[in-house]
Amino acid sequence: MYIVSGCLLGHDCKYDGGNNANEEVINFCKEHKHIIVCPERAGNLPCPRPPAERRGRLVINKEGKNVTEEFIKGASLTYNNCMLMADLQGEPIEGAILKANSPSCGCGSIYDGTFTHTLKEGNGVFAEMLLADGIEVITEKEKIKW
Repeated sequence: MYIVSGCLLGHDCKYDGGNNANEEVINFCKEHKHIIVCPERAGNLPCPRPPAERRGRLVINKEGKNVTEEFIKGASLTYNNCMLMADLQGEPIEGAILKANSPSCGCGSIYDGTFTHTLKEGNGVFAEMLLADGIEVITEKEKIKW
């Protein structure tokens, strides 16, 4: 079973109210069991909402508001729900395909907190949780290898 960012499957949960539909991810999910997630919506962030970026351990939106608590809450709820769903279905979590550069889901690189589209090395809040549990995380920018 795989964890997949809902925006990549065409769900309108992106910060601007849109999505990041990705045909390769959509086709992969047609053939594999998956759990659709949006940690930001799970953290009760509205849609649309101001964009947010990580500044160190904090997540700050473009208006200067600290939304770290919402991101951590959403990531924790999403993580726990994924583990519960996998257990209930008797399926292991084999990996995750998450949205690149996102303060929740980015893996390997995320925006640097300056809102200038500048990337830095790092992971989103939810991606960090999965990686800490030994779950392999890739983004839609990588070739799906499973």
